[in-house]
Amino acid sequence: MNPSQSTGAADDDPVRADEESVLADLTGMLAILLDEYGLDDVEVRMETTFNRDLELESIDLVTLAGLLEERYGERVNFAEFLAGMEFDEIIELTVGRLVEHVVRSLEAAEAV
Repeated sequence: MNPSQSTGAADDDPVRADEESVLADLTGMLAILLDEYGLDDVEVRMETTFNRDLELESIDLVTLAGLLEERYGERVNFAEFLAGMEFDEIIELTVGRLVEHVVRSLEAAEAV
């Protein structure tokens, strides 16, 4: 698979490396996770935190990692992204910071 192809259920949707598109993708992924908890009315914004605002637990982040891989393939490595953080940074991780990581990762893959 070449870096410009997407994977998983979103194969029909082109992958765009801009914050608005990535935020929309991520919001859809989070809707899947939040629906399991009956939290479908939570608004996801760039400043939304995974822990405090969305109340996601570590197992939810594992599920999110899988959804990111389905959408973006190996171009976005969520585990590696988290591994470079201190515990406090992970606790305060915002949707915006993840969106920025995804955009950078996609842009880097396109440059290769």
